[in-house]
Amino acid sequence: MDPIADMLTQIRNAQAVRKSTVDIPFSKLKFEIIKILEKEGFIENISKKGRGVRKKISLSLKFKNKTPLIGGLKRISKPGRKIYVSKNKIPQPKESLGISIISTSQGLMANKEARKKGLGGEVICEIY
Repeated sequence: MDPIADMLTQIRNAQAVRKSTVDIPFSKLKFEIIKILEKEGFIENISKKGRGVRKKISLSLKFKNKTPLIGGLKRISKPGRKIYVSKNKIPQPKESLGISIISTSQGLMANKEARKKGLGGEVICEIY
């Protein structure tokens, strides 16, 4: 019942079998999260496919020497338990090797950008 957790699981499973592309059902929130992953260099490229209810997000995963660039994906805020942080307590996953995606009053952004703008919010997930 959690579409973001389902998206993270699809990416995790595709990397486990070394699949280069993944098709995920479209939603604006998922698309924004994937755009952040592309901006941070975890994903090569993204595109929208289809129309209406059959709309999908197609993304190409990055590999380095046949090893996936994304080491782990973790959902932090869940539908039953939301996790909010202030601007001073934004988490930094895996000793600065990963990112946290934060939902702020100015939209979704990576932890570095939220810290720079001085914004807190809901911690959606961590990627390392």
